Amino acid sequence: MSDTDTSHVQVLVVGAGPAGLVAGITLAGYGINVLVVEKRTEISTLSRALVISTRSMEILRSWGLDDAVRAGAADVEPCGWVTHTLASGEGTEIPLGYPTAAQAAMVSPTRPAWAPQDHLEPLLLARLRAAASAEVRFASELVTLDQRADGVRALLRDRAAGRMHEVAALFVIGADGARSAVRAQLGIGMTGPDDLAEYHSVQFRAPLGPIVAGRRYGLNVITHPEAAGVLAPRGPQDRWQYAREWRPGQARLVDATEAQLAELIATAVGVPGLRPRIERVSAFSFAAQIADRYRDRRGFLVGDAAHRMTPRGGTGMNTAIHDAYDLAWKLAWVLRGWADPGLIATYEIERRPVGLHNVIRSGDPNGARQEVDEALPRDLNGRLAHRWLHRRDQTVSTLDLLGDGLTLLAGRDEPRWSKAATTLGARARLTIHVLDDATARGIGIQPGAAALFRPDGRQVRHWPRFTPRLRVGYPSLLHRGSA
Repeated sequence: MSDTDTSHVQVLVVGAGPAGLVAGITLAGYGINVLVVEKRTEISTLSRALVISTRSMEILRSWGLDDAVRAGAADVEPCGWVTHTLASGEGTEIPLGYPTAAQAAMVSPTRPAWAPQDHLEPLLLARLRAAASAEVRFASELVTLDQRADGVRALLRDRAAGRMHEVAALFVIGADGARSAVRAQLGIGMTGPDDLAEYHSVQFRAPLGPIVAGRRYGLNVITHPEAAGVLAPRGPQDRWQYAREWRPGQARLVDATEAQLAELIATAVGVPGLRPRIERVSAFSFAAQIADRYRDRRGFLVGDAAHRMTPRGGTGMNTAIHDAYDLAWKLAWVLRGWADPGLIATYEIERRPVGLHNVIRSGDPNGARQEVDEALPRDLNGRLAHRWLHRRDQTVSTLDLLGDGLTLLAGRDEPRWSKAATTLGARARLTIHVLDDATARGIGIQPGAAALFRPDGRQVRHWPRFTPRLRVGYPSLLHRGSA
């Protein structure tokens, strides 16, 4: 590659879907110079993901986006309803692994949101563009990627102007989807089937609110033999989606006329003569694949570039958000000198088992059905327990106490914890909070004890009592907890 017309950044993110945007926001939050490039001319208007999990909402809440996300969310019960037609008064409720508002309130300061991906992405993009150390470029396509001892060189094509441009970065993150150019350039293969099924979906608008009044579910499984499929609300208004698996010999929805689609939807809804306004029809393949590895030297994969999941269970976008957040804070710590480069190795150690579990679940025809007590702990992934407490005339969650560095939480029975910053020897920024007795016990800290947490809420050290020889070495951050 030529050294002319080269721009320099600390991290290059390829792809501006949920994973790329979350990675960029997290890195920029640490003051890291990040460039996010996307080959499309704008963020995608094709929305497959439908639900934002409890843990994903906790991350978004920490950025002040909770209310904005919920403004575009459907007010539904976070479970499924199996019924003959949408208008039928009879059916069976099935669990999807997401907690109700009451169940979420017991473990989190927030709850899942039934908000479509095309509502979430503009919010993330606006947040990223507001960051001083971040830049976003659309119509910018990765052509080649060259890794060197001191960084990477990426050749990008400006699809609008037809010019080539080179970017030099210390690290590159591939967040560029199922057909990842970064993954191809890194030479990383995928394992698992990529042709499980072909699904067709129809996005439409129709006034179905009165039909589902009193039994509004996040997912409606329609069993009518002439319209078997899934109906799901896509936001708070009259926007819906009908989807079904295509089978050989069956008419393809992408080839149907609007009149035929309207008749099919009317049958699924159970209202003859319904005239929905068709917005778009799309087809996509179900795949259950995972990358053979998540990293090659200075290159990393997140989201669909690292794992392809079917929509079953709604884990695809949420896994992508968690991947990006995890990798980004670890890269930021290393770039700021808060941790040794070995910390980055924990990204694959911690996240690939999660991706593998979710890929396997999505490949199971019954993968959408899961009890809350099994799915929710996996979603929260061992982070600090939530408890409400009063601070400076405000009610906050224990999760709100977490800083961007290390956070020490201690019981007030041992006053010397408040000065532990001088003895811990941590390179990362350290925040100390002395808790009231009830809160401390509620999160597992006994009188006189203290615990140390990473920014993602994972505990890395616990001291049953104060000792003047407190040290936090780099190995303490290599948390290898459950997936």
